[in-house]
Amino acid sequence: MQKREFDDIMANLKTTIAGYDFFVDFQKVYQHVDDVVIPLSLLNSLIGRTDDFDSAFIHLIHKYPEVLKAVPILLALRLNSDDSEIRVLDGNQLKSFNFFNPSNTDEEYLRFVKETGLKELLTGGHIKNLVDYVVGVEVGLDSNARKNRSGKLMEERVEAYIKSFGITPLRQATKSTIVKTYGYPELFSLNLKEGKSQADKRFDFAFEYGGEVFLVETNFYSSSGSKLNEVARSYEKLADDINRLPHYKFIWITDGSGWEQAKANFHESYSHQVLLMTIKDMESRNLLDMIGEYTEKGEGKN
Repeated sequence: MQKREFDDIMANLKTTIAGYDFFVDFQKVYQHVDDVVIPLSLLNSLIGRTDDFDSAFIHLIHKYPEVLKAVPILLALRLNSDDSEIRVLDGNQLKSFNFFNPSNTDEEYLRFVKETGLKELLTGGHIKNLVDYVVGVEVGLDSNARKNRSGKLMEERVEAYIKSFGITPLRQATKSTIVKTYGYPELFSLNLKEGKSQADKRFDFAFEYGGEVFLVETNFYSSSGSKLNEVARSYEKLADDINRLPHYKFIWITDGSGWEQAKANFHESYSHQVLLMTIKDMESRNLLDMIGEYTEKGEGKN
């Protein structure tokens, strides 16, 4: 069994891995709306009240202070009791508004709904029902998570593939958890910090087979962008660094037509990979056979 030709990889990239439930997680949307449906229903009493909005709003937050919990989501902000404040610049002054543990004055909350446009939303004839409005807000917020869902779907697919060979991988594995689980402290010699925060890198999966520990990264890119070139370069170095260590090998499982626009960097990174796999590989090739080919005991070690 030989390493797949790069042109074959490019010719078989998938355009999507999305199923019908990929676009919006409606169950999550409905749950988030249910969490604030009572405050929203109370706030509905303010819709269309142009003449006495100010006094009605103050009366409402006095009688039912819990309605304030629903104010952030009207601005597409999802807060909770642990992250309960919105900070804004009022002129040159920084002001904080707490919506879960009310501590601002009535006038401050009233100024907030006026200046953010919420009063106009409620009184200007733009909406008829806040519950319906927030369903739309939540759908919009959930659509922003589609990119993360692609990654999650790919991870689930890879995990199922690995488990199909009787292997239970370690998920979201850091250097410390990998060494603690499998031994082989050589991994500590690598600097695996990443991002501006220089946080410890977490591999999507790690597993041991045949005396080797395989560190797995997986992703799916349906669209192009500068990130793909960055990923290709970083995984090129990652593969070189890890594959030089005794007892460790790097596996990169990726797919997506986004790579067509980053073909040059993808090809360069591919030349450094010992084990680069796509969905086609998962569908048609035996992981353990591939591992056997490229480990120290295999015939095709690079």
